[in-house]
Amino acid sequence: MKIAVLSRNQNLYSTSRLVAAATEQGHEVRVIDPLLCYMTIASQRPTIHYKGEELKGYEAIIPRIGASITFYGAAVVRQFEMMGIYSINESVAISRSRDKLRSLQLLARRGIGLPVTGFSHSTQFTSDLIDLAGGAPLVIKLLEGTQGIGVVLAETRKAAESVIEAFRGLKEHILVQEFIKEAKGSDIRCFVIGDKVVAAMKRQGKEGEFRSNLHRGGHASIAKLTPEERSTAVRAARIMGLNVAGVDLLRSNHGPVVMEVNSSPGLEGIEEATGKNVAGMIIQFIEKQAKPGRTRTRGKG
Repeated sequence: MKIAVLSRNQNLYSTSRLVAAATEQGHEVRVIDPLLCYMTIASQRPTIHYKGEELKGYEAIIPRIGASITFYGAAVVRQFEMMGIYSINESVAISRSRDKLRSLQLLARRGIGLPVTGFSHSTQFTSDLIDLAGGAPLVIKLLEGTQGIGVVLAETRKAAESVIEAFRGLKEHILVQEFIKEAKGSDIRCFVIGDKVVAAMKRQGKEGEFRSNLHRGGHASIAKLTPEERSTAVRAARIMGLNVAGVDLLRSNHGPVVMEVNSSPGLEGIEEATGKNVAGMIIQFIEKQAKPGRTRTRGKG
């Protein structure tokens, strides 16, 4: 099988592991920088070109689209879909999961547990917005933030009002969310492939840090999931339309709540914490699923 990994850097752990896993299983694999792709938008014969050559003969792609290039990256994935090439995560699902507000609304509509969340354009009624989210302390998030950047814990009402007004003064869109104190600075990353959780790790923030991101000094250990947590993670990924997803859960007093569904989950932390060959499982899933024209949307949406 001829597989393309869409990634800006072939030396990243996740990218290199996918290449190694595909090669080990006898596939031809190439890393392609999506920002260097250019395409012809045509109804009869859509094409993608890369560094002066037309890309032909690919049977599957693995998008590793970073948050900063979501718009163009999704357009490249959509073009592959129009050409009938199987994408393990489709363009519509990637775009949907990157929009934090839209993804939370979709999850809420389908009954997935979430922290109480508020969203507003105006700062005129900030005090009421804080009350709707359960009052201080609360978490304030930039809609475009990643890896814990742009996430602030406001310990007091006054601090919350100041942070909200500061972010809105910068014309940034923000969410305010209930602070799940009982999680104690930890979360659960569930790695979903298809209709099952194949690996799970508990991420614990460093001392005094409420964010558990490994990039911010947190550490990971293997996690044992409850049936409810496993079901919640699989349902959340399915609602987003993702075949491969990292679903981040918090353990609250009223059950698991979903913080985020990631369409390009990193492999390093989960493989090191669990000892599982997650990259190999992704390739095996592609082997079973990739068929010409198997993509559901074929570039629609």
